[in-house]
Amino acid sequence: MERTDEFGEELADFVRRVAELKAARSVSGGDLPTVLDAAIFELDHVAGQLWPSYERLTSGGLPRTTSADRQEQHLLRAVFQRFPLPVALVDREAVVRRLNFAATSFTGVRAGYATGRPLTGFLAHADRAAFRSQAAAVARGEGDRSLTVHLQQRPSVPVHATLTAVRPSGEPHTTVLVVLQPGDLRATGAPAPGDSPTTQVPDLTETTRHAALTDVLDEMTTALLTAPRGDREAVVRRAAQVLHGRFADWVVADTGAPAATGLSRTTVLAPSEQEAKTLAAQSPARCPLVVETARTASPTLQVRPPNPDAFGHDAEGAPVLVQANVTSLLCVPLAAEGTVAGVLTLFRCGARLAFSMAEARAMDTMSRHIALAVTGTP
Repeated sequence: MERTDEFGEELADFVRRVAELKAARSVSGGDLPTVLDAAIFELDHVAGQLWPSYERLTSGGLPRTTSADRQEQHLLRAVFQRFPLPVALVDREAVVRRLNFAATSFTGVRAGYATGRPLTGFLAHADRAAFRSQAAAVARGEGDRSLTVHLQQRPSVPVHATLTAVRPSGEPHTTVLVVLQPGDLRATGAPAPGDSPTTQVPDLTETTRHAALTDVLDEMTTALLTAPRGDREAVVRRAAQVLHGRFADWVVADTGAPAATGLSRTTVLAPSEQEAKTLAAQSPARCPLVVETARTASPTLQVRPPNPDAFGHDAEGAPVLVQANVTSLLCVPLAAEGTVAGVLTLFRCGARLAFSMAEARAMDTMSRHIALAVTGTP
């Protein structure tokens, strides 16, 4: 029974990886060889592993388990946490089980946030399918692997990832130990793992972001007070212009009555006119995130969006979030007195800082004010 369950998990995991490879077809031409290698590797896995495993389901005994000494476990845990290189422990689906101190410093992600989330979410889109395939192979016991990946927040810096299988005591399945060896981060101005200042220097980043957010709120209030009240398109257009550039790289506005005629795309502000024109032709009904936000009237904040298909596809079938290299997004309803008059979606891309909880809260407030101006409610 246990071997049957393991085979079922392997098969389900394979299906998910295939779906991820399909989404990765839209990457740039220079990254396609990596995706193709991952696809060929998956085909070899089906022929060489899954089918023989299916034939052997009725044979073999239960795997033996070993128990480690408690004192040795404490020692190994301390070594893991204090290891000077970034190290992560992930399962066969590349979901983070543990991060050491160097890894949290290197990725800029707290261990509590990363645990339970796929490590691939912190990588560039072009590297995700290949990394996940290699992690699955290591977890199956097919030997160590290594590949070069890029963090989504620092895509220009190559990172050498080494993967090896471990079987911690008490764990039902093999896990994967990932060691990240960054390139010369000092040349890019980023801190190297293990670096820690000897003196505490005041960090003005949060203060600066708060001041910038206050400026956006002030400019939004001015725009709404001077916009023609009740003119939906004019109000939304002015609000989008306030948010575009300084607050978000992309601003997409879908207005209308979702329960009646449905939403229509009225405003798209993007890094370039061509990108805006392409997304303006998309139907909001084909954007699961927009449809869900309009239905529930609840805002959504996503950092490193886990589902590349959440905002639908462009005319060529490529996921919008992958094409735009979206690293964080906000999707808020334009709702007043229980009625949804539209949905506003904001993207931040590349190395730009992700939307914070404070910014999401401020955007929620601005969206309600925009809705009041759109509906002409005093």
